[in-house]
Amino acid sequence: MSEKGAVNLTGAKQSKGVWLVKVPKYLAQQWDKATEVGKITIGKKQGKTQVCFSLNKELAAMGADGENDSAPQVPREHPFTMNSLAGQTMAVFSQGDKDEISLEGMVVHRAECRPVVTANYMKLKKVQMKESLKPQRLTQQLEQAITTVFKPVANHDFNVEYEKKKKSEGKMVRAERQVVLDMLFAAFEKHQYYNMKDLVDITKQPMTYLKEIMRDIGTYNSKGAHKSTWELKPEYRHYQSAEEEEEEMQTA
Repeated sequence: MSEKGAVNLTGAKQSKGVWLVKVPKYLAQQWDKATEVGKITIGKKQGKTQVCFSLNKELAAMGADGENDSAPQVPREHPFTMNSLAGQTMAVFSQGDKDEISLEGMVVHRAECRPVVTANYMKLKKVQMKESLKPQRLTQQLEQAITTVFKPVANHDFNVEYEKKKKSEGKMVRAERQVVLDMLFAAFEKHQYYNMKDLVDITKQPMTYLKEIMRDIGTYNSKGAHKSTWELKPEYRHYQSAEEEEEEMQTA
């Protein structure tokens, strides 16, 4: 094996020409069921090349799903519609067991493998359309709760808490900023430290609005003895902190 990411270009040296053919999904599914899938005939009619693929009889007789005998049979005859490369340069690559990428050859022809439209083919398409319209998931009513894996919950705790919080905050109407400031200053006259939940209960204001105001007049303690609490900035305090009182005593 060559270096990681390298491509085996033996196919390019041998100048192998390959055909790039688009086939119907049902035909590709039938090909997965056998080694010999059919035959290709190449001929000429009025000077034009005609190519046709004939599906193996056994595969065609298996039906579209390969199991249900009543399923419509897959068409056998599939003429090719040849398309121009239109100046494009295309190649076919393969990936081996050891993830080695090899060049199999350069594309010399593009074609589409199309079935001959018959009554059986139209029946097959009708069945395929019905299958595609079936919902991927179906609801089913249970006779009793399934306890082997998990027990169904009417509503999870975090959903209940979220709805409760949303409902309570939804009733809160923003008051005038000065009104909120008066309530905050009155609260901080009683206590130096508050957490945000207590301030919301006191002011009855939305938490986002309250935080916006507290960032202007307060300081958040992220560590220390009063972690996760707010206090007023020094310029808004009517009291002195313990450190300030100690400094004044030392000065005196």
